Amino acid sequence: MRVEAGTPHPLGATWDGRGTNFALFSEHAEKVELCLFDRQGRRELERFALPERTEDVWHGYVDDVVPGQLYGYRVYGPYEPERGHRFNPNKLLVDPYAKRLSGRLVWSDVHFGYRTASARADLSYDRRDNARGMPKPSPGGPEPARGSHGRTPSSTRPTSRGSPNCATTCRPGGAGSSTGSPRRP
Repeated sequence: MRVEAGTPHPLGATWDGRGTNFALFSEHAEKVELCLFDRQGRRELERFALPERTEDVWHGYVDDVVPGQLYGYRVYGPYEPERGHRFNPNKLLVDPYAKRLSGRLVWSDVHFGYRTASARADLSYDRRDNARGMPKPSPGGPEPARGSHGRTPSSTRPTSRGSPNCATTCRPGGAGSSTGSPRRP
């Protein structure tokens, strides 16, 4: 497998029928690595540095990565808790734009970027790898066709107010309503 430049949009992992484009926003990162895992999400198979950065979006395209391939990111940058920066490449990160996850979070203090028992508390640094206990995303397919004004056609939108997918999109006056205006109390 080889990583190419790819594109900064859409954000997340998008399969195009041939390979997958990966795009992740990080204003202060110095390097972003894409990690590919086996089908169970237990063993890292390959790691690539995303080769391009466009206006704080790190991106790359990998041939032959298809939906179902488990992945995660390791992000490098300053570890300066006093300034709000806690980059720790020992911690596998879930793609914030992921549409599906496999596996479950196995909770442990290994997920913190610092050592919880350290005398330095949250200013310390934890070098342990947390990948084994993290759920892993897999790429989604191409986005559904969009109707006029960039909205998803109503035939593909959730319509049941009881659906868990409707928590924010199916309320009258909510983000997915036909008026598009916020609800007023």
